[in-house]
Amino acid sequence: MSPEKLPEPLRIAYSPCPNDTFVFDAWAHGRVPGAPALDVTFADIDVTNGMAERGEFDVLKVSYAVLPYVLDEYALLPCGGALGRGCGPLVLTREPDADLTGRTIAVPSERSTAYLLFRLWAADTVPGGVGEIVVMPFHEIMPAVRDGKVDAGLVIHEARFTYQNYGLHKLADMGEHWELTTGLPIPLGAIIAKRSLGQERLTALAEAARTSVRAAWDDPEASRPYVLAHAQEMDPAVADQHIGLYVNEFTADLGEDGYAAVRGLLTRAAAEGLVPPLGPDALTFP
Repeated sequence: MSPEKLPEPLRIAYSPCPNDTFVFDAWAHGRVPGAPALDVTFADIDVTNGMAERGEFDVLKVSYAVLPYVLDEYALLPCGGALGRGCGPLVLTREPDADLTGRTIAVPSERSTAYLLFRLWAADTVPGGVGEIVVMPFHEIMPAVRDGKVDAGLVIHEARFTYQNYGLHKLADMGEHWELTTGLPIPLGAIIAKRSLGQERLTALAEAARTSVRAAWDDPEASRPYVLAHAQEMDPAVADQHIGLYVNEFTADLGEDGYAAVRGLLTRAAAEGLVPPLGPDALTFP
């Protein structure tokens, strides 16, 4: 009798950022009992957004902003992603209180949640409208603002903690604006999985992600080697701040407030013509 063939590992792509490696450490290293094996690819979120639009990979970490383009093929998992309070993208400038009317702005992606939040903020606060939008990798944005290559930059991730090292000023906090105008948490990154995996496997994936998050909380030191190995020379203290900001109760379960935030962002963005409208059951899991 031939041995039973093991199922192929699930192909998953997420960023090397500390919040993602912290969340997925236990699962990726076989410490979540009964969870499917993972074949991990690391990629910037702008790259994973494109992967999702092309239908590549079984499971992906993507921007919430890309959901309207991919939910026919992928389901939103109710856990594993990044929402929160006090953790939004920032607009940085060389001079405090700069006027962005007609100015050139560097952004990490035009399919990112950060970009949607920025456009909603600009619609409320820059009545003349901003000028040219330039897309560049997020780690190049602060040097470009500092060196005068662009007038302002939209930054994400650990840039919240390091922008002053570049002599830059925080012009506005997109998350603060979002929270003040909606009262909801800030939706940033989502975990999605192919609907073709079927309801049973999707449910198992969500449970594996939730268990992996809780395992990281229960023993933070276990994930530290994985986090620091992929944190792009980030100071360990900054990595800890990053995790503390982006891994929270919404990572374990979106809950009512989390789903309301996602619907609120995408409904308002659709009303501004920034994304296609969502169908009524688009966010239903599984």
